[in-house]
Parts: sequence; C-alpha cells; structure tokens
Amino acid sequence: MKKVAILASLAGALMLTAYAGNTTKTDNTIASTTEVVSSSKGRVYNAVVEQSEVKWNGKKIGGEHYGAIALKSGNLTVDKNKVTGGKFVIDMNSISVEDIKDAEYNGKLVGHLKSDDFFGVEKHPTATFEIKSLAPIAKAAAGKPNYNVNGLLTIKGITKPVQFPATITTKNGVVSAKADVKVDRSKYDVKYGSKSFFDNLGDNVIMDDFTVSFNVTAKQ
Repeated sequence: MKKVAILASLAGALMLTAYAGNTTKTDNTIASTTEVVSSSKGRVYNAVVEQSEVKWNGKKIGGEHYGAIALKSGNLTVDKNKVTGGKFVIDMNSISVEDIKDAEYNGKLVGHLKSDDFFGVEKHPTATFEIKSLAPIAKAAAGKPNYNVNGLLTIKGITKPVQFPATITTKNGVVSAKADVKVDRSKYDVKYGSKSFFDNLGDNVIMDDFTVSFNVTAKQ
C-alpha cells in the first residue's frame, strides 16, 4: 500500500478536463500575461491521437511511479502560424503504469488510481485542458519553450487555472506542442497520502505536485 500511495502524485493528468453531466468548481484567479494571443480566431488543427502522448510522473520521499494516459481528442486553433487556442480531452480510464513489471501489482496500482481514492474514473471518465491565452517568450532559443500558456485544467469535476511554458512549432500544416506541466493534486480533491490533508503520514507522504508531460501533434 505504501508504494500504491506514491501514485497519488498523478492526481491529474494532465494530464487535461471536461466531463459529461457534472458541474465544475472554477477558480477565476488566472494569472495575467503580456502580449497575449487571442484564442478567438484561426484555423482548427485536430490532434493526431496516435502520434501524440501524455505521460505522468508522481513522487514521494525515496520513490516514484510513472506511466501514460491516452489522449482521447483535441485541437489547436492557429492564426498566421501562431497558436491562439485549443482544447484537449484525456481518457482517464486509460491510465497505465510503466515502471512496474509485475502484472499483478501493476494491475492493483492501476485499479487504485482509478478508484475514488484518486481519480474516481467511473464518475469522471475524462479530464480536459483548455487554452485561454498564450504569450510569446521573447528571444526563445530554438527547441526551447517559446510560449507561456494560461489555461483551465479540470480533474474530478474541479476546474483550476494553470500556467506553464511550452514549445510550440507550426510548419507545413503540422503543429507540434510540448510541455511539462506541474499540477498540485490537492486542489483537485485528490487527498490520498497528502500532507495537506493528513498528519503523521511519515514515509507514506506523497508529494502534492506531480508532472504531466504533453507531446501533441495536430494537423489540418
């Protein structure tokens, strides 16, 4: 159970989430940016799900787990070779663990992640991320983050603003978007093993922050 707890860091994925039939709780404290690109116009590029991936990594003292989550659908809006918006849906039922090779333990951990202790996928089968604005990073080096992205991440029916740097390129009708997003799971009611909610956990503490890494390809 100690190792199972590690995965609470995943609390998200970001992973990225609209879900059907639920009312979201929204935090409206989205950070402001300068030189913001409007998300209201442009051509739609659809995500190529088989060429895109979402990875997660969760840690605790002395350990970690990692795996993947499938992109269900998504799109980016592009105007004059600049991304101006987008939305992505993640299939939370697809959560997998890649660092555990034992089939039985792997299955138990995946099942625990899908339970109400973590993501409650029966009630919340998807997660979404919606881009609200982008600000170009001046003089960004080639291959390095060239946009600061502001958006809304929904997990377990709870919507919160997130901000992160991303590397986005548009060429020959193809958009590539990569980013590592740090998410605080405690904001999304993922309490298992969190010192934000429980005392005296000792070595069973799971870090509230987890990382969701996106590598998305989208085409017209």
